[in-house]
Amino acid sequence: MFESLNDSIGKVFSKLKGKGYLAESDINEAMREVRIALLEADVSLSVVKDFITSVKERAVGQEVVKSVSPAQMVIKIVQDALEEMLGSESEELNLKSTPPVVVMMVGLQGSGKTTSTAKIANQLKNKQNKKILMASLDIYRPAAQEQLATLGKQVNIDSLEIISGQKPADITKRALKEAKLGGYDLLFLDTAGRLHIDEELMGELQQVSQIAQPSEILLVADSLTGQDAVNVATQFKEKVAVSGIVLTRIDGDARGGAALSMKAATGCPIKFLGTGEKISEIEPFHPERIASRILGMGDVVSLVEKAAENVDQEEAKKLEKKMKKGTFDYEDLSKQLDTIKKMGGFGGMMSMLPGIGKYKKQMDEAGIDESIINRQQAMISSMTKEERQNPKLMSSSRKKRIAAGSGVSVQELNQLLKQFKQMQTMMKKMSKMGKKGLMRSLGNLGGMGGMMPPK
Repeated sequence: MFESLNDSIGKVFSKLKGKGYLAESDINEAMREVRIALLEADVSLSVVKDFITSVKERAVGQEVVKSVSPAQMVIKIVQDALEEMLGSESEELNLKSTPPVVVMMVGLQGSGKTTSTAKIANQLKNKQNKKILMASLDIYRPAAQEQLATLGKQVNIDSLEIISGQKPADITKRALKEAKLGGYDLLFLDTAGRLHIDEELMGELQQVSQIAQPSEILLVADSLTGQDAVNVATQFKEKVAVSGIVLTRIDGDARGGAALSMKAATGCPIKFLGTGEKISEIEPFHPERIASRILGMGDVVSLVEKAAENVDQEEAKKLEKKMKKGTFDYEDLSKQLDTIKKMGGFGGMMSMLPGIGKYKKQMDEAGIDESIINRQQAMISSMTKEERQNPKLMSSSRKKRIAAGSGVSVQELNQLLKQFKQMQTMMKKMSKMGKKGLMRSLGNLGGMGGMMPPK
């Protein structure tokens, strides 16, 4: 998400950084280019106009602090304005009502309501230890109720028993009763959608809302629909008291116009971003972190949070000991590749590191993605336990067997073996460097080109 915008704005600021003094004409030219970049990213015209006006008012005539370059000051002003446009501060779900707290999910058909319901419920169960009941009110889409029940079983969250023939209002009343009797903290109501907004749909949502009195009404919108998502959000807000927005499929949206327009156009805060298809791939929306990503400053806080969620501390300690002893093996490498996949792959991790967008672009051009990780793990899986634990055993005959077993060429296997030796050497050096040296090594990501498979 935001790749095109990040690239365009990065070029604008690169020009500014080369100047020791900024005239008003320089700022006007930069803002003209930022304006074009935002419009190309599918941000609505009215939002762009307000944004550029706000930045110009702050940037033109500002007294330049001696210790800060003019370009850095402009970047800071743009960052502040981006954060304001995105909502200034992250807003969590309002869960302070008397249990069971009701969260109502609304949106058009195909926007991802049912999956988002299970994703958010799963996150609240795991992070806040909430006891949750989910209920599907979608009696129109074939197997919609069964879909929510299936997702509930996958994440060990209860779903309301399906009784055929019941209307959404009756299901809501039964769900409320069940949630109270069962001592649930939260009740999620997954409402029906339509291919387009109509009076029947809105009337049904208003009826459910009157019965359930939800603490939150979350609108689920598909970010890939761009400004249509903003228009849908505006129409829903006019009919029901939408309190927050869940933007789905942002992993497929390189422009990000819907995210940038949504808060300013509707007044509703974005509360969650759906980052992929897996049940774990959803994250709270943090405006300041998104603004940093757009400006190429990375998002180290989110990266650390992902690491804390996906890295087993005991395994990490064992790995550290093996690194110091120089006994890092292929089984350890496979575990590290698993962790990288959980954290969003190479691209997902690099997008959160400051100042290395150019390397991510190189990786994309070289075709370095999760499929490479999968192939490398396939090669490791084709090794015997002895080969994985003792890399020195590798011979020509073993290489041929492993390559054939994993469906790759011997040349690609040799690339992995070479890379593994380089990692072993690097880890031995890093173990002697201490923390400062370790951070310097992690910052030097130019060598990631070694992940590129042979053509």
